[in-house]
Amino acid sequence: MSQLLKQVRVVDPSSQTDQIADVLITDGIVAAVEDAIADYPANATISEGTGLILAPGLVDLYSHSGEPGFEERETLKTLMQAAAAGGFTRVAILPDTAPALDHLASIAWLHDQSKAVSSMPSMASMLSMPSLQPWAALTLDVKAQQLTELSELATASIAGFADGKPLQNLMMVRRLLEYLHPFGKPIMLWAWNRELAGNGVMREGSDSIQIGLPGIPAIAETAALSELLECIEAIGTPVHLMRISTARGVELIRNAKERGLPITASTPWMHLLLNTQMIASYDPNLRLDPPLGTPADQAALIDAVQQGVIDAIAIDHSPYTYEEKTVPFAEAPPGAIGLELALPLLWHRFVESGLWTAIELWSALSTRPAICLQQKPPTLAISPAGTPAIAQPVEMILFNPQQCWIANPQSLKSSASNTPWLNQEIRGQVVKMWR
Repeated sequence: MSQLLKQVRVVDPSSQTDQIADVLITDGIVAAVEDAIADYPANATISEGTGLILAPGLVDLYSHSGEPGFEERETLKTLMQAAAAGGFTRVAILPDTAPALDHLASIAWLHDQSKAVSSMPSMASMLSMPSLQPWAALTLDVKAQQLTELSELATASIAGFADGKPLQNLMMVRRLLEYLHPFGKPIMLWAWNRELAGNGVMREGSDSIQIGLPGIPAIAETAALSELLECIEAIGTPVHLMRISTARGVELIRNAKERGLPITASTPWMHLLLNTQMIASYDPNLRLDPPLGTPADQAALIDAVQQGVIDAIAIDHSPYTYEEKTVPFAEAPPGAIGLELALPLLWHRFVESGLWTAIELWSALSTRPAICLQQKPPTLAISPAGTPAIAQPVEMILFNPQQCWIANPQSLKSSASNTPWLNQEIRGQVVKMWR
């Protein structure tokens, strides 16, 4: 079965391709990319691609699933539908489900359920479903004082090891890094000092004073990050640093990379678009963990992503029910959804404005997140000459940056709608996915 996309914009970071071309797709494989394709199968479906973008599928480093345990927030089915609608062909799931992803049985259950969702007859007319890749938990109990069976979990099909919550016991962190080093699996840690964060609900500074909400100092991140980087330098185990949100954190990571430390880092997508000034609305959907940064933090993160100091943009999709989020700002649980919203909003903020190139955005959302996971990045397999380098199955999406839609409970594929963009017009939508 063949499909010819005529005059589509082809974006592929792996080959540094950004061009207008005809693309022939045969049996899920990019068979030809040329300025104009005249020789194609007689039964090929021909589609006009003008104004559309054909690019590799997106890769999310970490998001939360409601199921198992919190199905009223989100099920695996709606999570996968939301990811597909947002262009994500791979989503790594944090282990904070109930039961947690801390045993082989829970890991196997998640894989079985996600495959069952993908094979549902009701999915046949929809976008292809993404693959879900669970992070295996590092610790068993809420206080993070007891380790999981790490060597046993390392044999499972996992994205790597993470908790999604900060580990406060530095001796445990040291032992974890020493013990996990031989396994060669990705390790993801969140540098965050809960004592310094205290009862704060937004980033400390002039905005928190004017708005009248208790602040969290930037050192809640940077003090913990400094300690963690010292451990990494001493032990040498590669670590991915999640949820970087401060300008000083960017500086520490830049210096650590210059010293050759084996680290990668990511920042949540909303921290690139918003800052503390927006919290004057008291919208509980702006309560995040870590909190939104100051304008200076935001500017530093934007530059760091473009320069590659921050390797990847993560979604950290965090669904909550209407009742959970419809409370005063300081009482709201931290987190917002984002799988369906990130690509269009980031595209218009950074690519259409000319601040980033399309390749830079796609690298941060697709190529580099896969590398952080020690995986082969999605690619269209285009050679520098513009022809397929090798025939291989593809993970790719077709994105219409001008298609408008309203982000409301009726249009969102996620069963949650906790987002500051609720009931607003969004420009940009994924119209097809191959996986």
